[in-house]
Amino acid sequence: MSLVQGYSSDEDSGPHSPTNDAFGLTSIPVAKKPRVDEPSTSLVPTSAPDVLAEDPLHQTALVTRPTDTQMNVNIPYQDMTLPVQGPENPFGDRNRFLNQNALAGHVEEQAMSEHAFRQQHLTHAILGYSANPSVDPNAPAVIGSMEKAAENGFATIGMLKAPKAKKNELKRKRKPKGDLEVVDGDGAYEGPWASWDTDRPENMVPEGEEDEEESEEEPEEAVQPKKAKPKRGAPGLESSVFHGKSMYDYQGRTYMYPPVSEAPQLQQEPGSQECFIPKVCIHTWTGHTQGVSVLRLFPNTGHLLLSGSMDTKIKLWDIYTHGNCLRTFHGHMKAVKDVTFSNDGRRFLSCGYDRQMKLWDTETGQCVKRFSNGKIPYVVRFHPDEDKQHIFLAGMSDKKIIQYDINSGEITQEYDQHLGPVNTITFVDDNRRFVTTSDDKTIRAWDFDIPVVIKYIAEPHMHSMPAVTLHPSKKYFAAQSLDNQILVYSTDNFRQARNKRFAGHSVAGYACQVGFSPDGKWISSGDGEGNVVFWEWKTGRIKSRLRAHSKVVIAHEWLPHETSKVVTGSWDGLIKLWD
Repeated sequence: MSLVQGYSSDEDSGPHSPTNDAFGLTSIPVAKKPRVDEPSTSLVPTSAPDVLAEDPLHQTALVTRPTDTQMNVNIPYQDMTLPVQGPENPFGDRNRFLNQNALAGHVEEQAMSEHAFRQQHLTHAILGYSANPSVDPNAPAVIGSMEKAAENGFATIGMLKAPKAKKNELKRKRKPKGDLEVVDGDGAYEGPWASWDTDRPENMVPEGEEDEEESEEEPEEAVQPKKAKPKRGAPGLESSVFHGKSMYDYQGRTYMYPPVSEAPQLQQEPGSQECFIPKVCIHTWTGHTQGVSVLRLFPNTGHLLLSGSMDTKIKLWDIYTHGNCLRTFHGHMKAVKDVTFSNDGRRFLSCGYDRQMKLWDTETGQCVKRFSNGKIPYVVRFHPDEDKQHIFLAGMSDKKIIQYDINSGEITQEYDQHLGPVNTITFVDDNRRFVTTSDDKTIRAWDFDIPVVIKYIAEPHMHSMPAVTLHPSKKYFAAQSLDNQILVYSTDNFRQARNKRFAGHSVAGYACQVGFSPDGKWISSGDGEGNVVFWEWKTGRIKSRLRAHSKVVIAHEWLPHETSKVVTGSWDGLIKLWD
């Protein structure tokens, strides 16, 4: 019995019982607490907030942030029931008006044509009233002045029509036609030319005003109007500046005298030595502030260089001694287009876009004479004969070539055949004839002083030829054609030398000057990219391409007494000497 009892008590004790926990799992320590469902205590809301037990700061006012979830102050009841104080919030209450249906007020949608709207708008602007478009039955029918509306019968401005009597009142009336018998004075016949009643003759002043005007005029006479300061280089205000220390050397010679001691080769015949192609820049002349448009060497010796620029100035440069600027000539108001020396170099002509042609003294810098016919001269040339140094030709923008006599200052001949502005004038055939080229893409040859074309060259494939140079042998002239080639023509029969054609450079759009070496062996030209290109005259092959400037090389000249010296001028404002 006791055994049985003992067994049963073993059974009750749990861990040892084979039926309850055969593997002794209960003896392993528990990792997690078992979830026990405890009887839930109900959450009772507290009516009073958690407030400070004592209020040392006497915080009676409630200041909360929007993020606060607790109030830390007990507000007294009387504060809670106070009436609202302070100004009314204009934005708080959405509907400020009784019939407000939008934030800005009462809005109704209405459809009307542009014409109807314009009529009402004009009526309101001019007459001061317009129809009310509202569908609200309580709204007034008219907006604006009710009296004006009633006066005009509520009509829009388009419906109103002025009565005839009013129209006639406003119409201006003619004065009476006058009497046919009377020629002059009061009541003279004016007929349909009678003036209007309202017109006041310009010279007629009402009686009272006359005295006032007279008294006003008197003090005005004393005040002289300020004249605009005349520009440097304007006609009659030409000037020049000498840049050296002294005009004369120890022998009393000016810069006109060739520096034979520094350059003995100046005494030789030009073109007597064999020429070569230059390779390096040995000198740069700076001084022009804008592009250089033309370069000319002193005749025969070539010891001075004349340059015309778009900065309106003409400068004379020294080549052999110090390589500096000798003189600046201020004589044009706009860009200089062309300059040319007389045979002895003592005088030179310049022309510019200010429509002026001026004759200068090279030595003293004086402007001797000025010529103008109101057109832009594009080219000026002295007649090369010694006995005709008082005659020069100018190719103008109005398609004419004009011949001036310097002594009298008068136009002695006009050559008028071209159909476009004249670009070049070249004397040929012992100066008995001259050749001109123009924007009309033709070449015309003339006998000097006879305004009749003796040779007219025009082909459908020809382009404009804005630069022409004579070969040193005087048998040919080379023309820069704007289709990127140089064409050569004979000076005796003006036929094109088909075997001589120089291409491979890009000049389209630029009047780049053509150059010949003094011995005639090389032909050269600037191009639009800033290069100078050299061809062999015999073969037509490009021998060299010299990178000379950053912009188009518009002008260049070979020094006549040197074997390989070339001066280049460009739109970058620089003039360079190459050897």
